Amino acid sequence: MRPLLTLFAALIALLPLQSLHAEPTLAPVVRRAAPAVVSIAITGKVAMQQNPLFNDPFFRQFFDIPSGPIEREIQAVGSGVVIDGHAGLIVTNNHVIEHATNITVTLWDGRKLQGRKVGSDPATDLAVIRVPSHDLDTLPLGNSDNLQVGDYVLAIGNPFGIGQTVTHGIVSALKRRGLGKGYEDFIQTDAPINPGNSGGALVDLAGELVGINAAIIGPSGGNVGIGFAIPVNLVRQVVEQIERGGTVQHGHLGIAIQDLTPQLAASLDLRADQTGALVSSVEPESPAARAGVRPGDVVVSVGGQSIADADSLHNAIGLLRAGQVAQMTILRDGRPMQLRATVASR
Repeated sequence: MRPLLTLFAALIALLPLQSLHAEPTLAPVVRRAAPAVVSIAITGKVAMQQNPLFNDPFFRQFFDIPSGPIEREIQAVGSGVVIDGHAGLIVTNNHVIEHATNITVTLWDGRKLQGRKVGSDPATDLAVIRVPSHDLDTLPLGNSDNLQVGDYVLAIGNPFGIGQTVTHGIVSALKRRGLGKGYEDFIQTDAPINPGNSGGALVDLAGELVGINAAIIGPSGGNVGIGFAIPVNLVRQVVEQIERGGTVQHGHLGIAIQDLTPQLAASLDLRADQTGALVSSVEPESPAARAGVRPGDVVVSVGGQSIADADSLHNAIGLLRAGQVAQMTILRDGRPMQLRATVASR
């Protein structure tokens, strides 16, 4: 028996080390996702802040300054994600292409294509461009509602214009708001994000898109481990509207709202931990008024989506299209009620 054990041990020793102890690697995820992430370079023009003298027609005539705003040429780089390779559709941030007069898209394989703007939405900082190609790799869309704090994610983009770069980290927080960027529901991550990563992909370990990288907090403009991505479920809604008409209509009910604090909840005879958004006023003849909403109502859900605070109600209504019916659950005098409001355009 001993000779057989010795022979077996010798054979084991000859096996490659990696076959017994495989090193952890994210390479399969990168191979799946990276070909669908592109680099975007733009040239454009922006209006310069003018000296009040430039508004004087005699001053302009004397110095031979053309009428109209004075503009300067700009160049910028960013990133984008192919969401429909057959149609050549790429999603990026609005601020990446906002002032573009020329858009050049560089693919994973080095090809350079001219892009054109399909539409954009400054309120969510999203934009869609199209390139003349029908054989692009597409990054599958995941479900950002399934993300949890602590999940591993990859950030793929073009930081500082040096070329495609992959970084990794975790989801640090969810539903971050208060950055002053319109409709906010950010994923916070410590995956290093730097200037040029804007519009790039935040990818989960299944190789699916869960967010579009959009912003950082850093005193020097570089990464300090606090980056923000727009959740893919929000991206999906905005892109659908842009594809249909090139613009995004943000819903409007005609109400002023505020957070339901424990003190306000107590004054309304509600539980101290009750969540929702308190209606402080209702515009006459507005969709909310026609639906029967009153000041003092607490909105606790819209379309089956729980409302945590005023920001979440602002997002839920703002991302509905004009003409859609919002099924709302409210609390009035402590009792739940169902109301239906036809959303108007802001």
